[in-house]
Amino acid sequence: MAGNGKERKGVSRREFLKVAGTSAAITELLTGHKVEASAEKVVRIPRAQTVTVTLRVNGKVYKLQLEPRVTLLDALRNHLNLTGTKKVCDRGECGACTVLMDGKPVYSCMMLAVDAEGHDIVTIEGLAKDGKLHPVQEAFVEHDALQCGFCTPGFIMAAVGLLNQNKAPSPEDVKKALAGNICRCGVYPRILAAVLDAAKRMRGGA
Repeated sequence: MAGNGKERKGVSRREFLKVAGTSAAITELLTGHKVEASAEKVVRIPRAQTVTVTLRVNGKVYKLQLEPRVTLLDALRNHLNLTGTKKVCDRGECGACTVLMDGKPVYSCMMLAVDAEGHDIVTIEGLAKDGKLHPVQEAFVEHDALQCGFCTPGFIMAAVGLLNQNKAPSPEDVKKALAGNICRCGVYPRILAAVLDAAKRMRGGA
């Protein structure tokens, strides 16, 4: 160890790597034969098999060739370029990837795309109609219910899913419905106010 007054014995990790890295070159120099990796150690991965997946997203039908393991989230982002649905935790814990399936909120990172066939999917891009924002979107803007914005699409979709089922939610109803969504910026009070305001607008109280 440096600084303890004792002479170091043996070979350091750095020295070992240097020797290992140059051994092949030295062998070539001395023998005149090129050193190649053993063919027996080469692992060839078989080509991935794909299936045809038909998805109905935001009112449009798409036919995609996907590996069976592809999640709905990755199909939306990587194959349909609907990047409003965010990939954050990718393990069903943060809610940023929430979309509506048949009007109800689901985590798209926890569902395979093949399992979404036959269902009506709505993403954050599909909420606005004829250039007009959804009441929940309007309320989020007016109440400044966001900071970094990464969690916002998931919160909005979860809120819309709630209001599809409950037109007059209480504050506790909203908190329970959004419990599966995480905001690291901590704007929960403004999110709560925005959803309650949106519910009032959708009932015609605005």
